[in-house]
Amino acid sequence: MSVEVDVLLQEAKESIEAAQNYRSELQQRLNGLNQARKQVRGSSGQAREALRRHFTELQVAASRLLTERLAALLAEVDAIEADSVKPLDDCQSLIEHGVGQADDLLRDGEAALRCGLGEKEDKLGSFTKKAMHIHLDSLPEVPALVDVPSVSAQLDDSLLGLLRDRVSRLGSVSSHPPVQVEELQERPGSVLARWCKVDEDFAAADYRLQYRRTGSGGVQYEDAYIGRDCEFLVLHIDPHTDYQFRVCARGEGRTEWSPWSIPQTGYTTLAPHEWCPGTDGYILSSRRNIALRSDTSQSRFPVLYSSAPTYFCGQTLTFKMSAAGQIDRRDSVGVCVDSRKGAESLQRDQAVCISTNGAVFVNGKEMTNQLPAITVGSAVTFDMEVVNLFPVSNNNLSEGGHFKLRVTIGSGSREVVFDWLVDQAVDCLFFGCAFVHSGWKVLVF
Repeated sequence: MSVEVDVLLQEAKESIEAAQNYRSELQQRLNGLNQARKQVRGSSGQAREALRRHFTELQVAASRLLTERLAALLAEVDAIEADSVKPLDDCQSLIEHGVGQADDLLRDGEAALRCGLGEKEDKLGSFTKKAMHIHLDSLPEVPALVDVPSVSAQLDDSLLGLLRDRVSRLGSVSSHPPVQVEELQERPGSVLARWCKVDEDFAAADYRLQYRRTGSGGVQYEDAYIGRDCEFLVLHIDPHTDYQFRVCARGEGRTEWSPWSIPQTGYTTLAPHEWCPGTDGYILSSRRNIALRSDTSQSRFPVLYSSAPTYFCGQTLTFKMSAAGQIDRRDSVGVCVDSRKGAESLQRDQAVCISTNGAVFVNGKEMTNQLPAITVGSAVTFDMEVVNLFPVSNNNLSEGGHFKLRVTIGSGSREVVFDWLVDQAVDCLFFGCAFVHSGWKVLVF
């Protein structure tokens, strides 16, 4: 086979491979288009159903309210009519009774006048006595028309105008939610969710983040955060498990929430930070991410370490104090290269820590800079990055280490930054805490 044929054969193979890749890319784009079309049609159907359901519920509720109001007003009319007609009926009965008596008296008088002379005196005497008992000069009082109710209905025609105005502004239809999930970062046993506004005209007062585990049908979203921040660390995420996250917002002065963002899938491959069980004087939560200093009857107060070196440079390690005991300068919370047994503090070599009084220690030496004292609600953060990946020189051994890590410890609104020399290459570190007195409760994440 000639060289030209080999070249043509190679070009043909390359063209076939390029065509296959091109077809694969086009197929992926077709799948993306199908997903987009499915989203448009699915969300449109859901919007129609939501609109129909909402307006049907409003119509039923409005009809019920109008019917109830009409019935109440008619009941008022009935009550006024009944109360007003009763005395008129009583007066009518009295007058009709008087008319009957007058008719009887007239008949008796006419009969007395027509009788003979022998009976006239007796008849006229009886008639006179009867007339005196009837009180012909006493007439019942009939109320004037101005004194009796004239029932009317007062109706406010402006209600229809107000209703028309409110209905014209009821609801809205948007093609895009005002906020979207921007980023999902994996953290040890957690996911850091960040979101942002995509509608610059929307003035957000609060955000609402929800999440749920995917893969098992019927799982409902649950609230993770409601507030003004645009990021939140969602804890208790099982590693290697997909979760869906969505966010919405509430406008300034509004009570209703905006439409939900497009759900985004996030996960973590990093094992959660856990305290090591079995350390005397500490009680751990079921997830082992919360430790409570309980027993101080012993003379020793050992360090509680992490169950494994799960802190990696480039991450943020946070200690959150949910309860506080008595402050002691020997207390320590921090990071170390090893989990040295028998140690009673992290104020030692190959460790950096902060005491509950705010003092910062590097390899057992106290720094000049100091942070605020730790109290209930305090959050202490550790951030580290590698400055030197290789041994500096043998001459630097006397300075305390071969590798340099830049450490940032934050507490409250203050932070300290320094370089930490360690005597071995490390890509993961232990964390730990030690408290002299009971009552301290710390969450690590």
